[in-house]
Amino acid sequence: MEHGHHADRRPVTDKPASRKPAKAVRRLVLEIVGWILVVGGIAALVLPGPGLLMVVGGLAILSEQYEWAERRLEPVKVVAYKAAADGVQTWPRIIASCSGALAIAAVGIYWGIRPDAPGWWPLRESWWLIGGWGTGATLILSALIALAFIVYSFRTFRGVPDPEAAAERAARDDD
Repeated sequence: MEHGHHADRRPVTDKPASRKPAKAVRRLVLEIVGWILVVGGIAALVLPGPGLLMVVGGLAILSEQYEWAERRLEPVKVVAYKAAADGVQTWPRIIASCSGALAIAAVGIYWGIRPDAPGWWPLRESWWLIGGWGTGATLILSALIALAFIVYSFRTFRGVPDPEAAAERAARDDD
């Protein structure tokens, strides 16, 4: 055997050959998760769910690999934190936010139970509440995340002299 080579003639390296494919798979999985969060977050801005949180999470993951995502992460975080701070400044907003989250959870439970399609439903019964507990659990999880973020926002931003500045500091300190 020659110095520096194995019997099969591959160069001797410090890293096993399987490390490169594992790193590529990890990068691909993270990129897919990042994009799913960004696209899902954008959809959740108008649908039930924690849209800005998902966009921030997706950009945070993508910022590990892409400079463009890193540049966009902080401004989106600032918007998300400011919205969170603004949402807990009055009791009507807090009650409305909590009620909305609880309503989403209730819809998730209803969706999971999947009652029979009503008489007015124009499509086949199999198209009524597609997804069953998978969709219902996603709605319930979104509601729990929203409630957790409401509690965090209440504890962090409620009663501070300048909630907008506190939100900006929190977004920047979170890095």
